[in-house]
Parts: sequence; C-alpha cells; structure tokens
Amino acid sequence: MSTDTPRPPLDTAQISEKISRYWRVSVVEVTGSTQEDLLNRVQRAEARTGDVLVTNYQSAGRGRLDRKFEAPQASALLFSFYIQPKRDQSEWSLLPLIVGLSTSFALCALDPRVSTSLKWPNDLLISGLKAGGMIAQSTGNGIIVGVGINVAMQESELPVTHATSLSLQNFGELNRNLILAAFLNEFANLLERWEAGEDLRHLYLERCSTIGAKIQAELPGGVIKSGVAVGISPNGELILEDGSRITAGDIVHLR
Repeated sequence: MSTDTPRPPLDTAQISEKISRYWRVSVVEVTGSTQEDLLNRVQRAEARTGDVLVTNYQSAGRGRLDRKFEAPQASALLFSFYIQPKRDQSEWSLLPLIVGLSTSFALCALDPRVSTSLKWPNDLLISGLKAGGMIAQSTGNGIIVGVGINVAMQESELPVTHATSLSLQNFGELNRNLILAAFLNEFANLLERWEAGEDLRHLYLERCSTIGAKIQAELPGGVIKSGVAVGISPNGELILEDGSRITAGDIVHLR
C-alpha cells in the first residue's frame, strides 16, 4: 500500500503509558468489528468497565443505523469501549454526545490550530466535513461505544464526498496511539464529572454546529421534520424552535 502519509502501527504499550489505570486497551490487527467483538465479550461475561478494543482494520465495521463503514488498513482510528455508567440507565442517552465532545476536546488539545465542531447526534466535523463518527448500544448493565476517526486517509480513500481526514486538514498529530490516549483521558474526565451530576450540555452546545441551523430530519419510518435547532434536552434529544424533540434521525443542515 502506497501512501504519502505515515501510518504508525498501533502499540498497546505506547497507549497504556499515557492513560489512567481505568482503561485496559487491547490491540488487534484485523477483525470483523470491534463493536461486535466487545458485545460478544460482554455477553460472555468476559468484559469489564474500561475495556477498550482497537484495530488496524475491520472488515465489517458499521456506523449509526447499521450503515457499513470501511477504511483502508491503518488509515483510521477504529475502536470500541465498554463502561458501566454510575447514573440511571434512563440518562445514558446523553453519553454519545459526551463521546463526541471528548473527541473534539482531544483533537483540539493535540493541535489547537484545527477547529472541530459536532453535528448532532454523532458526527465530528472539520471545516464542515465529516472526520469521524460514533455509535452506542446499551447491553446489560453497561454501554458499548464505537468511534471511528479518519486519520491518514487520502482523498481517494474517503468513504463519501462530504468526508475529510486529519491528514487532509494538515492536523499536527497523526499517531493513532496518541490520539486514542488523548480521547480516553478526555472522556474519563468528562464521564467522572457527568457521573457526579454535572450538566455538561453547555460544553456540547458551544461546539455543536447543528444548534442555530435550519435542519431537515428524516425520522425512523420515513417521516420528514424541518425546523431550526435551538437546544439539547437532558437526555440528548435535539430540540427545535417549535418545541418538538428529535430522538433519532438523519440530520441535514439546510443553512
């Protein structure tokens, strides 16, 4: 595989030396899906809160709404982690937004020159283009979160025309080990604050490009809803100016 961008290998030791003991990181070269692998571990009672699985390549990766997600080997940071949140399960729906916020914080800490934003509910944007995304699923007493960040992808490797990568945005750090460590540290901090009862929505609102935008949402069942997004509910729902709330759906920014 030829590429103009260095693609350092994943290294458990390099990741582990920069994170807290809360996390236990496992690296696999190739897998079908880190999300499915971790789900299987949970179902076999072999997973503990803080387990992280990261891979160089996954052949059956999926995004939100079960969409297929593919990335050339070592071109993206692809990982899933399992936690058992210390708040009532009815409040867990805010966690994917906290994951997105942690991703934005981590990247800005690694390279303050690059400005990131978040598109509700699960997209990481740079220069208005999608650089990453996340999914989450509850299982038993915990939740499994999957994250994908386009790191070293060249233009010909991008999955869709409205995507980008850290490399294409001249991001200053392309070592996936360091990016993962930075994310885990940021998320652990925000998770602790959220579990202690802090309302983190104001931090998300500061970075969410959906707020204030006129949007069109395709809801489950094919229903189309339009309006100006004005806020986020305590459970992570998108609030429109007419007071209606969107729990899940495909969002398009109209302006």
